[in-house]
Amino acid sequence: MKTTSEIQKILQQRKGQQLQIVKDIEDNEASLIKYNRDLKHHEQAKEIMRVVALKTQEQLQYHISDITSLALEAVFDNPYKLELEFVQRRNKTECDIYFVRDDKKIDPLTASGGGAVDVAAFALRIACWSLNTPHSRNTIILDEPMKWVSEDLKDKASEMIKQVSQKLGIQIIMVTHEPKFTVQADKVFQVTISKRKGISRVN
Repeated sequence: MKTTSEIQKILQQRKGQQLQIVKDIEDNEASLIKYNRDLKHHEQAKEIMRVVALKTQEQLQYHISDITSLALEAVFDNPYKLELEFVQRRNKTECDIYFVRDDKKIDPLTASGGGAVDVAAFALRIACWSLNTPHSRNTIILDEPMKWVSEDLKDKASEMIKQVSQKLGIQIIMVTHEPKFTVQADKVFQVTISKRKGISRVN
């Protein structure tokens, strides 16, 4: 049988434990309130990010699709339109690019012909440059940019490049074997290569 002093000691220990439990409960309740508040803020931030992502995608769709589609219209009589489709893969947003004609989606690299791809690639490069804020150096270097455009459309392609250069204030330096592209040029340099030494000379 325990003595009175032993019972009092046990009682004091239990009171101390009770006080600690009450304090732990209060701390946990305070933490729960904080975590709930943080969770709400995270959910709000996530929603803001979702809305911003959608707005950004819409702007990219409008900006890139329109510029590229206009370039295709300037060259081809029955042009494709370029369409961007944003999809979720492996928890990441990716962008698929299609040509569209008569409501049919076409893979540009396998089903459209090289000429349309050449024009679209040029326009995409211009669109990406114009999205930079501030713009990077306004000089773009192209190597045989319209190589696969058919002969009867090269005049239109050349005119389209000239118009883009003038309207956007971009200096375009182009390497080409195609005489039709030199007609629109402000300046032409002819490069010849020595057959014996393989040395290039600019005339």
